[in-house]
Amino acid sequence: MDLEKRIIGFVQLGVILRDPKGALDKVIDKASKKNGWFTEENIRLAISSIGEMIKEDKIRKWVDKYESLKSKEKQPEARKTGVIMAGNIPLVGFHDFMCVLMSGNIFVGKLSSDDEILLPAIAKFLVSIEPKFKDQIHFTDQPFNKTKGIAAYIATGSNNSARYFEYYFKKHPHIVRKNRNSVAVLDGNETANDLNALGKDIFQYFGMGCRNVSKIYIPEDFNLDNFFEAIVDFGEVIHHNKYYNNHQYYRTLYLLNSEKFLDNNFLMLKNTPSNSPEGGEIIASPVATLYYEHYNNKNDLFKKLLAAQEQIQCIVSHHAIPFPLERVRVRPGHTQSPELWDYADGVDTMEFLIRMK
Repeated sequence: MDLEKRIIGFVQLGVILRDPKGALDKVIDKASKKNGWFTEENIRLAISSIGEMIKEDKIRKWVDKYESLKSKEKQPEARKTGVIMAGNIPLVGFHDFMCVLMSGNIFVGKLSSDDEILLPAIAKFLVSIEPKFKDQIHFTDQPFNKTKGIAAYIATGSNNSARYFEYYFKKHPHIVRKNRNSVAVLDGNETANDLNALGKDIFQYFGMGCRNVSKIYIPEDFNLDNFFEAIVDFGEVIHHNKYYNNHQYYRTLYLLNSEKFLDNNFLMLKNTPSNSPEGGEIIASPVATLYYEHYNNKNDLFKKLLAAQEQIQCIVSHHAIPFPLERVRVRPGHTQSPELWDYADGVDTMEFLIRMK
């Protein structure tokens, strides 16, 4: 299948995802019942975000960067790529799925038990649009060491599982992704709209994505009352049973440990400076908790973030920040709306797959 057919296939898939007209209702209902964190609202948000991401102009802009992909010469034989997917938010593995197929390779996916319904359903839509994709899409329950012919691997997991992935896949080309989180750098000049938009980056998908903000850095004189006022709209999150349980659990834990925190009854803010007893840069916060840290000198802060860049997926800021951190900067409200060229961990997945061929 040539590149143009692959492009058109995904373009038409995007049309469906932007306006499913009930075509995915049963799948969404099934997925939400399987995983309590996957509310219908969040699943529909993920689907529509992907639909926006794969508009024709964006796909063509994306693939235009890769000369070998556009070459009219005979393309190398498609090779199997094993993809181990996370399940923290709905359809989190779609981008890897698309990269493998758009590169002309064969997708062999091992789904997380937390998100094993949505992607196969969307893959069926893609095959109905372009039947030639059928032989390029495979899902498996088997361990990859029992699956023959896989030439490369892409694996997303925890810091612990990443060590195993690195060991098992060391003889093959691979991309292994570890835990990452996102942070926001505020300077006190943000508008109420900026802070409200930041609320999206914190609360969408209950804060469980690597692109969700789990810590904010604020000046010493920052007025947190303004922040709390700006995020009032997100208070409904506390009515979700699993989120509420996390809020109550960590609130009790902090009280038992005599730890200081601020609480607006749906989000706790906890001051967690870098010189915390745990050591190192502490970024990843529990569900229903947002870490914060004061800074005096912005240049010193950026040096610290640069040193911790392997822990960071995005940096939210309403103004430009020093290079190379600028490459991962996102405007408030946009962390969960990545473009096709916004690669996880800054590793160009498409380039990896093209070179692998």
